[in-house]
Amino acid sequence: MVSMNRACRGRRAWGLHALVLLATTGSPLVLAGVHEHGVVKLDVAVDGSLLTLQLEAPLDSLLGFEHRPRTQAQRQAAQAVLKRINDGASLFQPSTAALCTLSKSTIDAEALQPNPAAKPGEHADLDATFEFQCAQPDKLLDIDVALFDAFKRIQRINAQVIGPKGQAQRTLKRPDRLLKLSR
Repeated sequence: MVSMNRACRGRRAWGLHALVLLATTGSPLVLAGVHEHGVVKLDVAVDGSLLTLQLEAPLDSLLGFEHRPRTQAQRQAAQAVLKRINDGASLFQPSTAALCTLSKSTIDAEALQPNPAAKPGEHADLDATFEFQCAQPDKLLDIDVALFDAFKRIQRINAQVIGPKGQAQRTLKRPDRLLKLSR
């Protein structure tokens, strides 16, 4: 019975992530392939006790440039951005009553790697995923998003939210930082 429950949860999680993918690609606010400086995309999925946030941001919105760091100052700025993004628990604070803790984060910024695959002159993004485990997911009502405070070049956050109460699109504009999860 335990393995059957795990299999069902796995299929449900896969289905939820597939819905997020479908919802975000068909969104009138966030079009696939659009790269707009000052605007970041945030996909939020709630599946049982798991809260997943996927961030896509143009490097220009975080750093002020989109190429491989060329100077010592740019290398230091890039390292500071990577360190700041890696601290997902300070950038995203779910409702306190939900008792969520960051369990996993991954960051992909190809242009900031030692041997980037991004070609010179191309737009470059930073993609990050943050997973939180919530002890009281029914009390998860919103997320305090501190991206505007951390990165002054971000002007707007286009969010897709999907969870047990349905799906919704939200837009946060400076200085708003509270992302409501339900309709």
